[in-house]
Amino acid sequence: MMQYKHKWSTLAHGFPENFVLVIKDEDPVTLSCNTTIDSNITWKFHGEVTEDVALEDGVQQNGKNLTLSDVGANMLGEYTCWAEGQKLSSIYLLRKAEEESKIFFLHCWAKSYDCNFGCKWNDTRFTEVRLGLGHNCAEGQKSCHWVKSSEKLQDGGFQFQLFHSLLPYAEESTMLEVTAEAKENFNILRTTKKFYLRDIIRPDSPQLVKCEELEKGLNVIIKPPSTWSTPHSFFSLEHEIEYVQRDDGQTKNSSFPLIPKKISKLRVRSRDSLVQSAWSEWSPWNNVKY
Repeated sequence: MMQYKHKWSTLAHGFPENFVLVIKDEDPVTLSCNTTIDSNITWKFHGEVTEDVALEDGVQQNGKNLTLSDVGANMLGEYTCWAEGQKLSSIYLLRKAEEESKIFFLHCWAKSYDCNFGCKWNDTRFTEVRLGLGHNCAEGQKSCHWVKSSEKLQDGGFQFQLFHSLLPYAEESTMLEVTAEAKENFNILRTTKKFYLRDIIRPDSPQLVKCEELEKGLNVIIKPPSTWSTPHSFFSLEHEIEYVQRDDGQTKNSSFPLIPKKISKLRVRSRDSLVQSAWSEWSPWNNVKY
């Protein structure tokens, strides 16, 4: 028997409000009209009465229910139920897409321990994508709040901004659970990814304030990025300096703020010193003159 899940969702562009998700090569599936009426119900498929549509022999109506067998691609789409010329409800029959390598389609990051983080969906086969945060979204519950893409990227991917309620000062014991639904025609891929916020931390590039010439070298003063969590005494960053020596053009790196004097340019990057997060992008090269 075909496994299926009834889905209820908040309205999001490109996604139907109500749909049934079917699993390939398993059947039958039953659609139910959302009404208390149990007789004189007419079902339509894309606006045409089901008896008039070539759906093979796989359609059987019983009161307000419509049972579909041997579901093929030609049977996917919108079904509506009617009584006395009035449309009572609409439901879409969609197919669960293949799940190969799905975990790599979704990449998330956080610039700080504040209440938001970003995600990118990078599988360009899909025309619509939405994300939901929380176990209720992973379970497909009605209470899930779906988030639409904040930006469609030039490479065909989708970018999102999500908000969480984790306390930044508390020891992290709860994993974030992000569910993605990606749609292409009448196919939907659903995937859930779990991670700790600390595992996706990647600060923005730090600010190179100035270089102070001392007797033993240059003291590089670095300021955390404006997007980093405060107070900085609690959310500490470690910095790395990359510089080019003026005499021989060699590139060197230092984890200490005091570097040699005879350099032509330098740049800096940062990461969370406590959890050893991913490094930020390098700041732009700065020419050194003194």
